[in-house]
Amino acid sequence: MRKRAIFAVLAAATAVAGGFTVSSAYADETVGDIQITDVAVNGGKDIAIGLTDKTITVSVTATDPSGIWDADFHLWRGTDPDNPDGYIKPNEDTTPADCVASSATTSTCSKTFTFEPDSWLTNADAGTWKVGVQVWANDDSRAQRDAYTTTRLQRFSKLTANAAPEPVAKGKTLTVTGKLTRANWDTDTYAGYTAQPVKLQFRKAGTSTYTTVKTVNTSSTGDLKTTTTASVDGYWRWNFAGTSTTPAVSATGDYVDVQ
Repeated sequence: MRKRAIFAVLAAATAVAGGFTVSSAYADETVGDIQITDVAVNGGKDIAIGLTDKTITVSVTATDPSGIWDADFHLWRGTDPDNPDGYIKPNEDTTPADCVASSATTSTCSKTFTFEPDSWLTNADAGTWKVGVQVWANDDSRAQRDAYTTTRLQRFSKLTANAAPEPVAKGKTLTVTGKLTRANWDTDTYAGYTAQPVKLQFRKAGTSTYTTVKTVNTSSTGDLKTTTTASVDGYWRWNFAGTSTTPAVSATGDYVDVQ
């Protein structure tokens, strides 16, 4: 295997949170005609992780007259790429990326990252991470970007809904309950997400669109409860818009027959 051209080292390897070791950090740099045209993380979606391991793909598309040879990636957070507050490396950190050529000059190279909530992932890891990328061409042209884009690690959320009584007389009071929970990576359980605004929504039978009726905040245990007036047959659900650390989620609609 040909030897990879090395970028100038700006910082020695440093131990960081999460149990990883930072490989040497580099400044943004381009040598030669190589160009990075796109970086994709998890298909452009936030990385929502529950209580089981989750593997995602990070890819870079680059072009160079000599063709693309290899690429590497890392996730980091903080303000200084040379001294990050956190650092996550790909599964294939020491092996070449999987590069697929679309032409003689352009390739898309990818590696996978596996997140392990029962091993090293903690609640503090939820939030925004910067994506560093390095690409090498066959003629030793190279490009390094410390923060080409960002991605978010999120604690997977769940939401339930129950409307009662069923059936209910028209004009009578209907009680709608539910619970918003999210993965707790510190305890390996799902726990209530407290003090969060959640929308109560209704969809009339025979239609396809939900309408917001009111907004209710979750309790200290993530529970939801409110009352409304029954008027027509339809589905009741709770809808949570999400936060930077927790994805949006909608409960399955609970059908109520109004008599």
